[in-house]
Amino acid sequence: MQTSERIDYIKNWIIDYCKSMPKQPDSLVVGISGGIDSSVTSAICALTGKKTIVLSMPMKQIKEQHDLSLKHKKWLNENFKNVEDHIINLDLLFDTFKETLKNFKNDHGIANSKARLRMVTLYQVAAANNGIVVGTGNKVEDFGVGFYTKYGDGGVDISPIADCTKTQVWEMGEHLKISKEIIKADPTDGLWEDGRPDVNQLGMTYQDLEIAMLDPKSKNYKKYLEIRNRNLHKMKPIPVCKMKNE
Repeated sequence: MQTSERIDYIKNWIIDYCKSMPKQPDSLVVGISGGIDSSVTSAICALTGKKTIVLSMPMKQIKEQHDLSLKHKKWLNENFKNVEDHIINLDLLFDTFKETLKNFKNDHGIANSKARLRMVTLYQVAAANNGIVVGTGNKVEDFGVGFYTKYGDGGVDISPIADCTKTQVWEMGEHLKISKEIIKADPTDGLWEDGRPDVNQLGMTYQDLEIAMLDPKSKNYKKYLEIRNRNLHKMKPIPVCKMKNE
């Protein structure tokens, strides 16, 4: 499938999904981080013609990351009339959360709480606008190795780019004329105050992960499986205790 065809296919899929809902949503709500995935997803949402609400939600954010989010927000407004944007600063909410749970400190848990607080924010905005929350996870990052926060950025209503590799997302970004700065930026989850890139956390680049995911004979396939297996609990349905003979 050509890049332009892929974009149209995803756009039409979103439209068809909305039409299939018992109560059709009035809006699509997307969190934009300044990363390529959320930039491409929000642009395709805007292409549907439906009201697209984009939220930039800084939370102790590194300035360069937030600046990319603002740059993309500006680009959306310049190119689409159906985009509504909001900057919702969550610093105070995050500080209150940390202080309230100071007796249960865990650095990884605190980092993941940022994604969960953003998820709650997206759903509140969606509720106020008869909207649905649109996920920004791709095939490699989210559905290959499960590199996302459970009930955080994984908590969405639809996942339009979930079957697209990272390479395909970059290609769509080029085709859509997303900012070069965003396309070339080091991928990061934005959850850590030191701004650590994803490659430092995963131990592999997305290019290498993609190759390993698609080719079981590749040199990194075993490492890919190790990362995937430790995150499978996020991707599988919630375990349910089934009662016997009932």
